[in-house]
Amino acid sequence: MHKPPPTIGRVLTPLASIARRWTPSPRTLRRAALSAVVMSVLIIVTGGAVRLTGSGLGCDTWPKCTDDSLIVTPEQGYRGVIEFGNRMLTYVLSAAVGWAIIAARSTKPWRRGLTRLAWAQFWIVMSNAVIGGITVWMGLNPWTVAGHFLAANALLTVAVITWHRTGEGDTAARPRVPRPVRKLGWAITITSGLLIALGTTVTGAGKHAGDSSDVPRMPWDWTNAAHLHAIAAWVVCALALAMWLVLRVVDAPLDTRARARDLLIVLLAQGAIGYVQYFTGVPELLVAAHMLGSSLMWIAVLRLALSLRERPVPTADIPAQADSQLATA
Repeated sequence: MHKPPPTIGRVLTPLASIARRWTPSPRTLRRAALSAVVMSVLIIVTGGAVRLTGSGLGCDTWPKCTDDSLIVTPEQGYRGVIEFGNRMLTYVLSAAVGWAIIAARSTKPWRRGLTRLAWAQFWIVMSNAVIGGITVWMGLNPWTVAGHFLAANALLTVAVITWHRTGEGDTAARPRVPRPVRKLGWAITITSGLLIALGTTVTGAGKHAGDSSDVPRMPWDWTNAAHLHAIAAWVVCALALAMWLVLRVVDAPLDTRARARDLLIVLLAQGAIGYVQYFTGVPELLVAAHMLGSSLMWIAVLRLALSLRERPVPTADIPAQADSQLATA
């Protein structure tokens, strides 16, 4: 008797296997995405703490902490503990991003675009870890330090977009405000990104080099860089104020107007911290607060820009229509 050849079933990836057994609720999905946002902000702030405490070379090599030890040693003191602690926090960040990936992949129906956004966060984390290692190898070169900070903000960008997309559908985006208002939103986003980049030139030329040794600085006077940074900040403030007024004129949705209000509040607080730190000799605590404010400002900018359009979540209209037709038949 002829027997059919044995067949091998499809082998599932670990993510596909989890997705087959688990479906996250919309609330769980949103919390998973939000955890990546929170950890992205935390890694930026703690990275600033490494710099402000002179702990940038607390671990003098990478990926090990020393040539002979994978972890911090007593000889490296508290600076080594701070630097090594920041490195360990990357694993917590990776766990948060991993949770977002699993939740996005397990959503039913599967949202391919959302999953790709979650995976993009993972690759940015891995890339920035390498940039951080190169920064240590180059003795805290200010250009690689700036690149490390900007890559962290790229991660924050994708994390915020992912978080926002968890509350939307996968339909094509449609505008909620007139086109000139959307262009103003783009102007705010671009100038805010420029503002953050200019902030790295202030830090790169300023006194907080990240280590107590003779670390090279960017080749210009930090006060001139600070003045240019302040001009960009005033431009962002003017555009944000214009957006707040315009949204009221065009009777924009209430949540969009709230986003514009939130941005103005963050900008005013951030501007106040910036001026106080400049005129008080750039104390470490205020610099740390300014870095936190930078992240909060960027989140506010992104949320405002994303609120200018929408992707409605599909509703179960068809079954409802069918039920009504049966009731009238």
